[in-house]
Amino acid sequence: MLLLAVLVTVVYGGYVEAELGLVAPYAYAIGFGFVVCLLGSVLLHELGHALTARRYGIGVRGITLELLGGYTEMDRDAPSPRVDALVSLAGPAVSLVLGAAATAAAFALPDRTVAGEIAFQLAVSNVLVAIFNVLPGLPLDGGRALRAGLWALLKDRNRATEFAAWAGRGIALLTAMAVLTLYWLNLLTVFGLLFILLVVFTLWQGAGQSIRLARMTRRFPLVDLRTLARPLFAVPSGTPLAEAQRRAGAADRAGDALAVADAGGRLVALVDAAGAAAVPAERRPWVAVDTVARDLGRVPALPLGLTGEQVVRAVQAHPGAQYVVTSGEDVVGVLHVADLAQLLEPRRAGRRPAPR
Repeated sequence: MLLLAVLVTVVYGGYVEAELGLVAPYAYAIGFGFVVCLLGSVLLHELGHALTARRYGIGVRGITLELLGGYTEMDRDAPSPRVDALVSLAGPAVSLVLGAAATAAAFALPDRTVAGEIAFQLAVSNVLVAIFNVLPGLPLDGGRALRAGLWALLKDRNRATEFAAWAGRGIALLTAMAVLTLYWLNLLTVFGLLFILLVVFTLWQGAGQSIRLARMTRRFPLVDLRTLARPLFAVPSGTPLAEAQRRAGAADRAGDALAVADAGGRLVALVDAAGAAAVPAERRPWVAVDTVARDLGRVPALPLGLTGEQVVRAVQAHPGAQYVVTSGEDVVGVLHVADLAQLLEPRRAGRRPAPR
């Protein structure tokens, strides 16, 4: 984003210097001011989403700003297709209002002035953003509105998301073909070509993430902590790592999660699987399990009974490799995030190289 901001500042500053006759420092200051105006427009666009979401009881965690757009992170999905459509279209509506206001200002201000030029550019950018964003394909706002319509029709939000995301990839391909044609006809500059292709790449990536999320969400009902959690195999504190692994193998429990127990048999720590694997085999007889273990109080806990969606949201809120699974005050197992990922994304898991 910083590189893009510098590029827009330089290109627009050069344009102002040539067209309005301003000296370089002032021209580039105007270019930077245009970047700030663009970010302000994006912020207001995203605030349209955020305030509409809050109006319907959906919490907003934050807003991410970029010159090519923004992203409003909400704490849950819309409860109905109607709310989904209203939240989606609120952003383009704000951009359209901003574009109309900037257009009126551009007509009112004198030609070939700094204020008039910036008003004109803001009018063009906001109207284009509003029009482009209502195209019917995810991750665009119009794609979210399309998803809302398909959701109401199909009664399945995940299928609606996947259809709208594939539509987004189709729009990305058509946009790329149109841009390359305009460049071939000498109707578009190299800068314009690269800028729009960057937008197309962002759109393609966003559509792919939406497809991936829809497929994951469809598998949420398969998440059952009772069957997904690995049993615990406890060894006394101070046991060498090699000996702990030997005991687990001898008991045919090599796949269990290693834990550390105190002298009274109470579980006090959980061996970090990645940390244990990183210890060279020749050193494991001399390294105690305690040195590659984390205190149980510092390991995130997941109680039995959580739904698949609740498990995923808890993992997103507290990222980690392992989670203790509890029943009341008892630890009944350990969830490895890799096991959860394999369940939710078996296609991606199948493409990963097998561990040596």
